[in-house]
Amino acid sequence: MTAVLETTAPPSAGAPVTTKPARRRHVALRVLAVVVLLVLWELTARFMRNPTFIPSPAAVWHQLIVTSTDGYSGHLLIEHLGVSLRRILIGSLIGVAAGLVVGVVMGTVPWVRVVTEPVVTFVRALPPLAYFSLFIIWFGIDETPKLWLLSIAALPPVAVATAAAVHAAPAGLVEAARALGAGRGDVVRDVVLPHALPEIFTGIRLAVGIAYSSVVAAETINGVPGIGGMVRDAQRYSQTDVVVLGLFAIGLSGLLIDALLRQAEERLVPWRGRI
Repeated sequence: MTAVLETTAPPSAGAPVTTKPARRRHVALRVLAVVVLLVLWELTARFMRNPTFIPSPAAVWHQLIVTSTDGYSGHLLIEHLGVSLRRILIGSLIGVAAGLVVGVVMGTVPWVRVVTEPVVTFVRALPPLAYFSLFIIWFGIDETPKLWLLSIAALPPVAVATAAAVHAAPAGLVEAARALGAGRGDVVRDVVLPHALPEIFTGIRLAVGIAYSSVVAAETINGVPGIGGMVRDAQRYSQTDVVVLGLFAIGLSGLLIDALLRQAEERLVPWRGRI
């Protein structure tokens, strides 16, 4: 097995190199883009003169202070965000784990792929609210339907990416592993999965993003505490500044988790783009 895996190119082959000046330019461009967006936001808010339609950055900042100190609906902003992140974490873990299993089986067993691929595609095409009502009927209004929703939303991207990557494993490496006496399980573990890891990580990042986009739908019912529930509650009372604050909280925390996933990918899949 070692001889098979050593046929890949060295890690340095074709690896993109980002220099420190280039990284500084990237950071400077991103900071400049944020400043420009803030200026445009402020100008638009002043032009519209309707805080219910477009609140100013100062109004959203004020709500950040208020919700972080006095809270909203009896809970601090960090508590709302923490509850939502816990739901997203649990739902994503369940969805990713199930998607990996389904994807590996789909990629290695042809008849299973024929049977399950239309089902996975069908579920992927459904908007979360389309089946959330069923979960409420089946499981009530507590945590269970929310976790089911996020899990089902996160499963298809991982399953599709994993199945495609496993199915596209190099036939030469697979045959060489079998010639060395490797069984089906050994081939999947030592050859197929390492080759598929880059695409699997892409599917995981997509799954977490979909779970984030589904959290507001998951918290439409009995979602307080929860950042999505806070957004929905503020929407009912036309508190646009709180709605915008909640969206920023979801988006910024999503950026942070995506950055953590990128770091994990770089450590676990250092050969991506180099073979």
